[in-house]
Amino acid sequence: MDFFEISKDWLPRRSDEIWRRDLKIAPPSPDLVTVIQGVRRCGKSTFLGQLVDDWKLKEGQCFFINFEDPRLIGHLQVELLETLYEQVKKHHPTGPIHFFFDEIQVVPNWQKWIRLRVDNPTEDCFIITGSNASLLSGEFSSVLTGRHKSYELYPLSWNEVQSAFPKKSFDNYLLQGGFPRALKEKNAQPLLAQYFLDITERDLRERLKAKSSLKIQRLIKMVFESVGAEMSLRKLAPAAGISADTASLYLEAAQAAYLLFSCPYFAFSEKQQAYRNRKYYAIDPGLRKAVATNTGKDLGKDFENYVFLELRKKYPQVYYWKGKSEVDFVVETNFGVQPIQVTYGEVQARHEQALEEFYLAHPNALNPMYITPETIAEHL
Repeated sequence: MDFFEISKDWLPRRSDEIWRRDLKIAPPSPDLVTVIQGVRRCGKSTFLGQLVDDWKLKEGQCFFINFEDPRLIGHLQVELLETLYEQVKKHHPTGPIHFFFDEIQVVPNWQKWIRLRVDNPTEDCFIITGSNASLLSGEFSSVLTGRHKSYELYPLSWNEVQSAFPKKSFDNYLLQGGFPRALKEKNAQPLLAQYFLDITERDLRERLKAKSSLKIQRLIKMVFESVGAEMSLRKLAPAAGISADTASLYLEAAQAAYLLFSCPYFAFSEKQQAYRNRKYYAIDPGLRKAVATNTGKDLGKDFENYVFLELRKKYPQVYYWKGKSEVDFVVETNFGVQPIQVTYGEVQARHEQALEEFYLAHPNALNPMYITPETIAEHL
């Protein structure tokens, strides 16, 4: 098998042709695997082109391959990795090679092979990209503990879109989202809807071994329509035609595929957290618009969704809190607990009432943060 011919089809586009991403990744080290994860179609391949530029790599120092390439079907065994590696090193006998492996999780026992390479490092480096968070769970986590650096890539943020498309408005961004290819479309919704079908089929149905993706899609659509609201699986599951346990399994898979994120209730007691329902947010406001049927032009919800995504990039966990009224988000900082209220318009009485309740429960919390479209650049 000619891996070099296959590799040519996966060469990344040059980053200066389109846009640059804000995510910064240090040059890789031979004894650490660099892992880049993100939802399908968020621009990982183009981002690799940016990394090649940032790291000042020459063409002969890089090898790219996607293990979901149809030409590799029937060869997805760990021996494939060794054969590939030997061919590349034979072709480039001198100097370090940067191996960019996409969707490597489809190769059984790949973790152990990578472990051998980083435990006995040459000058070669391994950069792994994937569309599923399971890459960093289970066996990967145990086999490569302390031997990897992980990063998450999202669809383009407003800051990145604004740099690439200075004429776009923030309202337009909330409606269209940040998937790179969709930004070039006058009407992005059909393309985004197809993305949703592809993700639910390839990253959810196939991995869950479900007979059909229809119930999975129905459940995710319901979640997208109600972003920012507490979700009861007992109520959600019957409406989707599944059991509560199955709904929980589907939502976990959707989170692993970076299709959505959960936002738990804030409490120092894990028991209290587990007792309360979670809120959910979509990976991208434009994808949500393309999938959900009852969102209208609710820019307030879209803005809240966007703020959640920006907070998640900065903090390990984002929470909400609720008494009689709700604090939209709570994060734990080095200085203390930070309550955050989000509003697309003016601050309302309910925001203040919720904070008063919150401070009764958490009197040592930091002063509140109010995030609006006018202040978002200041805070995030």
